[in-house]
Amino acid sequence: MGASRGRSADGLWERIEPLLPVTERRFRYPGRRRLDDRQVLCGILFVLYTGIPWRCLPQELGFGSGMTCWRRLREWNEAGVWQCLHEMLLAELRAAGISDPSRASVDSSHLRAMKGGAATGPSPVDRGKTGSKHHVIVEAHAIPPAATLTGGNRNDVTQLIPLIRAVPPIRGKRGQPLRRPKHLYADRGYDHESYRNQVRRFEITPHIARRGTEHGSGLGVHRWGVEGAIALLHWFRRLRIRWEIRDDIHQAFITLGCAVICRRRLRTPL
Repeated sequence: MGASRGRSADGLWERIEPLLPVTERRFRYPGRRRLDDRQVLCGILFVLYTGIPWRCLPQELGFGSGMTCWRRLREWNEAGVWQCLHEMLLAELRAAGISDPSRASVDSSHLRAMKGGAATGPSPVDRGKTGSKHHVIVEAHAIPPAATLTGGNRNDVTQLIPLIRAVPPIRGKRGQPLRRPKHLYADRGYDHESYRNQVRRFEITPHIARRGTEHGSGLGVHRWGVEGAIALLHWFRRLRIRWEIRDDIHQAFITLGCAVICRRRLRTPL
């Protein structure tokens, strides 16, 4: 298990290392030597993949303590490391001709929030138990440029515009970076005319299924990618159930999960 997490870190470390903030060791009273960043990254990935509690992180694998890894995850998130990593990989995918940001799809998924906290609410699909939602936007080939977190009681359509705004500028080719898709696909949960008009203001053509129409509208040809991306995110056990009280820590795991998906696509393009 530890070896597989180490191989995962090998694919990300060369990109993450230049992004890490420099921490100077104090000359007087330096204290305990800071654990190697690469080992800590392996520990963070181990938690993301397995869902193991921080306190149970096996120190014999060289990851350091769970608290050390938690602090480093928080520190790097506040420094913007995970977002920069994600944007870097999106640019590499576009440069390699693997991604197609001109078409996008959106959807969401519920998950249980075991400890409550910010961005939680009574889930309408889980007997009112405390939960959260992952809102995901993907491009044509199921690559997620953005994913956000809200309470489980938030209506999907209310997050449509925040998701569009969350898409970063995607570089990788000469000229202006792409910021908005040309076409956006969504299911009946997003069927509100006022939101269609808001999407059009971004110069995006909305393709949203109408309520009351029969299934088989043909939008599934384009929407399969977002369902696949959500399944890939929930393949990481730490993202199946929310254990973090702090929403920024869970969002850090979401962004890191998106980056790992991008890294895998670079190695195994469709």
